[in-house]
Amino acid sequence: MCVGVSEVAELQSSQNRRAQIAKDKGIELVLQHVTRNTPRRGDEILHGGSLYWVIKGFVQVRQRIIALEPVFRADGKPACALVLDPELVKTRLQPHRAFQGWRYLEVRDAPVDLASHSSWGEHKLPPELLLELKGLGLL
Repeated sequence: MCVGVSEVAELQSSQNRRAQIAKDKGIELVLQHVTRNTPRRGDEILHGGSLYWVIKGFVQVRQRIIALEPVFRADGKPACALVLDPELVKTRLQPHRAFQGWRYLEVRDAPVDLASHSSWGEHKLPPELLLELKGLGLL
């Protein structure tokens, strides 16, 4: 779930901004998403797993998970950082309700990457129109 982000470009811009701030401070940015619990299926995740971002009710993009690191939250409690590849891979829109916590997707249930999908111009239409068409069940 991507809270407060209304489109993929906004997510990309946010991550680019964080990278620039880190660069200006002379440090290397490690993109990560911190979660309370370490995934039970960590080995599977590290061999091709991705974090799928739900934006405006649809899975729209994914980021490959490249590492799992133990960290501590601001309150001192242990957590797990999902270290993300900086590349955002757009996917075919797939309706999905917002949720919290882990959801493991089997390969057959995961949205197809747009680069490997040849739908009739799906990637050429404006995102707002795609969302509307998907919401109406026309795509």
